[in-house]
Amino acid sequence: MPNHTVADILRGLEAKTFSSEEITQQYLDAIVAHDPRYNSYITVTADAALAQARAADQARQNGNGGLLCGVPIAHKDIFCTEGVRTSCASKMLDNFIAPYNATVVSKMAQAGTVTLGKTNMDEFAMGSSNETSFYGKVHNPWNTDCVPGGSSGGSAAAIAAGLAPAATGTDTGGSIRQPAALCGLTGIKPTYGRVSRYGMIAFASSLDQAGPMAKTAEDNALLLQAMAGFDPLDSTSMQLAVPDFVGNLNKDLKGLKIGVPKEYFSEGLDPAIGAAVEAALDEYRKLGAEIKAISLPHTHLAVPCYYIIAPAEASANLSRFDGVRYGYRCENPKDLDDLYTRTRAEGFGAEVKRRILIGTYALSSGFYDAYYRKAQQIRRLIKQDFDAAFKEVDMIAGPTTPNPAFALGEKVSDPLTMYLEDIYTIAVNLAGLPAISLPVGFTQGKPIGLQLIGRDFDEASLLAAAHQYQQRSDWHRQAAPGSV
Repeated sequence: MPNHTVADILRGLEAKTFSSEEITQQYLDAIVAHDPRYNSYITVTADAALAQARAADQARQNGNGGLLCGVPIAHKDIFCTEGVRTSCASKMLDNFIAPYNATVVSKMAQAGTVTLGKTNMDEFAMGSSNETSFYGKVHNPWNTDCVPGGSSGGSAAAIAAGLAPAATGTDTGGSIRQPAALCGLTGIKPTYGRVSRYGMIAFASSLDQAGPMAKTAEDNALLLQAMAGFDPLDSTSMQLAVPDFVGNLNKDLKGLKIGVPKEYFSEGLDPAIGAAVEAALDEYRKLGAEIKAISLPHTHLAVPCYYIIAPAEASANLSRFDGVRYGYRCENPKDLDDLYTRTRAEGFGAEVKRRILIGTYALSSGFYDAYYRKAQQIRRLIKQDFDAAFKEVDMIAGPTTPNPAFALGEKVSDPLTMYLEDIYTIAVNLAGLPAISLPVGFTQGKPIGLQLIGRDFDEASLLAAAHQYQQRSDWHRQAAPGSV
């Protein structure tokens, strides 16, 4: 049962094949038995989960359950969850119990989901491999010697291992799509403003976006249906109606124009990934889509642009962690300066410190114009590239990552090489666009992901395109060797 999809579970609950309490207990038992291999969870909320499951069963019996009533899920430990430790995988917040729910958590609860626990992640969402967590690295269920991707690697590993049917994630530069690709899952990064950021601990506020991860596009449609929508508590939330993502899944793809940027098939792309993406594009041709070569000429500037803007925003956002109001506090500070200095030195990990230093430098009076302002100008050029492309095509396709999952420890000491693993995903965040990653093959037993990028607020077309492909393929049905 743990390897079933969200849609499978909903059908089983509706048919009374099992109850929410029974399926929740199965997942909790699987977590206890198997998660020591993967380290995908930071906190497991077993008692609360079973109470929620019993309430969901009662709601179903009364005929008033929500869209996802009784479905167990996990939340990335970046979402505030009332009464539960919300750590952001950092020593800085190891003792922080959230006093309220993030809007994503509230919306999923309103839809009737059952929270199994909080998943591991890169510290403060800073990383591409889930090796920067204060609670230890996460292992990829397809190969436990390899990374699951990051920063939402705990969510991805939990699903791939059969320890949750679905999970929430956040995507600042690819942190939903990249781990989805490396773990053989489907994950969507919605348009900036589609899903509320309220209660989601900030990394880079103009880039962060919450979204779902699961096995299929259908599951992602169900999850996004529940979590999307305007939130007056989030000033960046867009006041737009939520489309019928689920009802749109079988939309005909005939005449769909898919652009393929030449820049996404340049030096550095693993040949096996390129071949798998080409094979997937052939399937789209059979579905009636037209494939067209395009160019996104400023693609090569996305990584340097991102690694100025994101650290600059992180420097500002993380200044609140000072040992005064909440979180970690150093022992016996001599004075206020010592309190600030030692609290931050002891509470933050190496990657977080690196990004704070880069960001503070880029924002300093002597370098603001040379770095931060210039990066924002390049960001506009990247957005204009996409705007021009969408005058010719309906969506853009390419690989999600340049390489399959790499070995744990392989790139930790080389931050630049690690940053280049996000080369195909970062530009999407800079432009605020929606994008989805779906599995399209394997190389050396490791999953390969295809990325589809859409126009602003056109998640429905991306989900439909992914779903139609998944009706003709079975890559998304493959189970990791060690999964439950």
